[in-house]
This record gives sequence, structure tokens and C-alpha cells, in this order.
Amino acid sequence: MDEAALRELLDGVMAGEVSADDAVAALRRLPFADLGFARVDHHRSLRQGMAETVYGPGKSPEQCAAIVAELLAQPGSSPVVLSRADAEQVATAVAANPDGTVVEAGHGDPDRRRLHTVVWRPAPGRSEAVAVVTAGTADLPVADECAATLVAHGVRPLRISDVGVAGLHRILDAAEELAAADVVVVVAGMEGALASVVGGLTAAPVIAVPTSVGYGSSLEGVTALLGMLASCASGLTVVGIDNGFGAACAVLRALNVRRSERADA
Repeated sequence: MDEAALRELLDGVMAGEVSADDAVAALRRLPFADLGFARVDHHRSLRQGMAETVYGPGKSPEQCAAIVAELLAQPGSSPVVLSRADAEQVATAVAANPDGTVVEAGHGDPDRRRLHTVVWRPAPGRSEAVAVVTAGTADLPVADECAATLVAHGVRPLRISDVGVAGLHRILDAAEELAAADVVVVVAGMEGALASVVGGLTAAPVIAVPTSVGYGSSLEGVTALLGMLASCASGLTVVGIDNGFGAACAVLRALNVRRSERADA
């Protein structure tokens, strides 16, 4: 249940269109629903501005489908997202809950398999400008996961791909787009230097995502992670290795705070 659905329910009670018993029944499943194997957090959208996301790894296909169904069954318009799902989880969840949109996005295991993000009930479009920038083509799976999560929540990011520091003129060519963005996500492996470069080109918040892309001493993304944490570009925010989803959530939190401040002004 999101804020809009809760307000609609309370307005209905005030107007006499919804009985107190019906309102209590609707609210009884807040703040969570116990499915036995999972406690589905229906209160999260009210607290954080984003509904719970279903994380695929470690869950059976049937568990994924059941959690998605529980989230969809509740009042509200918040998007429902299944993240890092394999082919069997996707097939089962979509069969039980039609109308899901499947995006091949992200890798989440040592074999770097392409996993999927599935979205039901995507949010209406938003006006904020977000750029998702990748250093190399090998970083695209992580950027795709970030973009898919943003799109689910109504943000359609500008994609700027393959602009790593080995050819610095490529990112400089996008300087105007970066300056116009409200938030920028930088996805980079190797030594992670692109985040520092972008952080020096824009006043917007920069969310840096280290990836496990790189040769020997890249240490599966640890070198990029440490490089981003040690950046000379002040105020850089860094999420975990290959965590495109987490970067998208950081963007959405920042945008939701800005939206709230404008509404209160």
C-alpha cells in the first residue's frame, strides 16, 4: 500500500463510502503479510517511497511468484520488481502474474550469467534527468540493471556508454549532458577512474558503481571499489561491486527528497 492508496482509503471512510470494518480489513495486512517463508513488507512504500523489491537468488521459482502476487494484490500503484531472476524464476513468476515486462539486465553469480529484471505495474513517467554512464561495453549488464530499476519507477535515464578514460575525449564530448543531469550514475570496472572524471565535470550527485570487469589486479572489482572510495572528486557516493540495483535506489531516494522539498515549498 502506497501513500496515494492510503489517502484514498481514509478519504473513503471520511466520506462514508468505506465502512470502518472494511478499512480495518484493508489495513490489517500492514505493515507486512506473513506467507510462511517470507514476510512481505507492504509498509515500505510509505516509509521509503519505494515498494519492496523481490530478490531472486536463493528463492525458488514458486516463492518468487507468490511474493510478486502478494505485492500486486494490495491496493496502490507502486511498481513491483523481481530482480536478478533466472529463466525458471521469470517463467514461473510471469505465468502466475501476467503482464510482467522482462528486461535482460545484470549478472549476479561467479559465472557472470545474464539475469533478468521483471517489472509489473511500472510507475508513470517522471521529469527528472538522470544519466547512466558506462566506462566500457563490458559494464553494460550492471548499467542495464540500474536502468531497468529506474524505468520501473518512472525514470527514463539517458544512457552514455563506452566513454572510459582510456579515450578521455569520449566523456568530454558528453559534458553538456552531464551538466544538465539531476543525478549521474557512473558504472566502471578496471581502476574505476571514470567516476572521478565525471565527478569533476558536473555539480549533480554522482553515484559510482564499481564492476567486476578487469584484468588480473582488478581483483574482481575491489580495485575499482577502492579507487572510487579514494576519489579526489568530493562527495562521490559509492555502492557495492556490480550493484546496479543499489545505485538506482540511491538515485530514487535523492529524487524523492527533492520532490518532497519542492512540494513543501
